[in-house]
Amino acid sequence: MKPDLEINLAQESEYFLFQTELNELERRIEASQPKSVFIDEIQRIPRLTNSIQALIDQNPRLRFFLTGSSARKLRRGKANLLPGRLLTFQLAPLSLFEIGKEWDEARALQIGTLPGIYLLPSLSEAKRTLQSYANTYLREEIMAEALVRQVDGFFRFIQVAAQESGLFTDYSKVANRAKISRQSVTRHFEILEDTLMGVRLTNDPTLDPERADLIKHPRFFFFDLGVLNALRGSFELNAERMGFLFEHLVFNQISNTATAKGLDHQLYNFRTRGGLEVDFILNLEGQRYAIECKASDRVAPSDLNPLRELKRYYKKIDKRVFYRGKRELKDGDIWILPLEKGLRSIFDL
Repeated sequence: MKPDLEINLAQESEYFLFQTELNELERRIEASQPKSVFIDEIQRIPRLTNSIQALIDQNPRLRFFLTGSSARKLRRGKANLLPGRLLTFQLAPLSLFEIGKEWDEARALQIGTLPGIYLLPSLSEAKRTLQSYANTYLREEIMAEALVRQVDGFFRFIQVAAQESGLFTDYSKVANRAKISRQSVTRHFEILEDTLMGVRLTNDPTLDPERADLIKHPRFFFFDLGVLNALRGSFELNAERMGFLFEHLVFNQISNTATAKGLDHQLYNFRTRGGLEVDFILNLEGQRYAIECKASDRVAPSDLNPLRELKRYYKKIDKRVFYRGKRELKDGDIWILPLEKGLRSIFDL
């Protein structure tokens, strides 16, 4: 559906007009009498949400579509979050199923699945664009919005965060490597989450951390593998990096597919102090899955041991291994599946 009225606050002329003319939104709606209004980059002028609430109160049939890329800036601007009137949706990078026949796993491992990147015909152009994106994010989201006082410290932090992505993260060690305070590390991870650059995974809250003796450190995953590769300064596909890359691809594709389908989902860590570790615990619409990622075309019997030992902690949990082979296998109650079939099995596609 094409909206009747479109306003793009990314355009400087529009931004300055709405900043100086406090009733500009009301005047445009009065003039065109639209049934639907689309406003992009709403976080640039958070106060507009107050006018939107008033307009909806006057005309409940008037529909607004608001998009933006910084929840943090909305909160900092004390935006009216329209309680009871707002449905929130998140746009994720493309899922394997949205890409369809154009899916290329090697390409996704290198440049991720952002639509404007993945669909570029030139791989070298995609890499250059991602490198520019990483630099633009640092400049525009951090410097222009003044989210941090010391941009050089944040730059060091994000380089360390990219190197630590997917690992159990000790904030004190990150602080030492980035030469910033531990408090800054906590705040900087919050900035990455608020600007939708990634998410921190914690332990499954249904487990007693003391009884299970779980490692409490979180893991941070970037929202797109291509952006992560750009921040790490390497798009290489080699044996040394493949395990890291495939685990991130699985994480991204689970998140992207659930987001695209509008399904409630949470991903958790699982690692005990005794050394038992499973890559992901997924809660999908109340159904729990334990998922191991193997970046090879074969899975050894010993690779299944962590999933087998989970019975000490979960009375009922579906077990999956996602691997880079082609065959669909089963060992006891554990399915061993290629990525596409694995995703189909948990999302019932």
